[in-house]
Amino acid sequence: MFMSEIEPQNQKLKATSLSEAVYEALRESIVSLNDPPGALLTENAIAARYGVARPTAKAALERLVTEGLLRRRAHRAAQVPVLSRADIEDLYAARLLIEEASIVSLAKTGVVPLAALKAHREIKEFSENGENAPFARPDLTFHHALVAGNGSPRLSRMHELIMGEIQLCMGQLQSHQLLRAKEIAAQHQGLIDAIESRDSELAGFLIRRHINNARDRLLTRFAEKGRGSGT
Repeated sequence: MFMSEIEPQNQKLKATSLSEAVYEALRESIVSLNDPPGALLTENAIAARYGVARPTAKAALERLVTEGLLRRRAHRAAQVPVLSRADIEDLYAARLLIEEASIVSLAKTGVVPLAALKAHREIKEFSENGENAPFARPDLTFHHALVAGNGSPRLSRMHELIMGEIQLCMGQLQSHQLLRAKEIAAQHQGLIDAIESRDSELAGFLIRRHINNARDRLLTRFAEKGRGSGT
């Protein structure tokens, strides 16, 4: 199997595509809570799950570790993070600092990035197809596109550093139906309208409400879960 991955050039491209496919499938499994918080993921187990070579599984796991969707200590299996209340509060506070500044800046230009509009249309389609539609990925794309729209690679990198863990939060909001695709679409439309009308004050208010609403719903469930377990 290893020889077939390294012989001709087209096999290398195929191997790269396979690694990407394993990464995407595993990322979706984590975000959808099929691999729940606390789950341990070894290279051998992932290789067996997807029928790939161990180096391919390792590459996918390492990428997810880099993005914050997995954590790994030296000589230990990768693990899906278990976020504490303090983690959630800190993540959303950092996210708000970056996104509010980005959206207020965009509102001064009146231009919404095309990638954000495309992601918004996708979420709207999900909302029309069913209440349990998987909106986490286009939701992430929408927000990252708004930050990237400012044209600052450093700001985008700062955003990417926290958005891996934010995906874990989005996955819980989606899987536990704490937010619906229809609700997300309506809130995103408000942000788009505020940017296009160049109303930076309204844009700032709406993004604060949007992010804090998601945070508060997640923290409420966190508290309810703690009471239910007697902790």
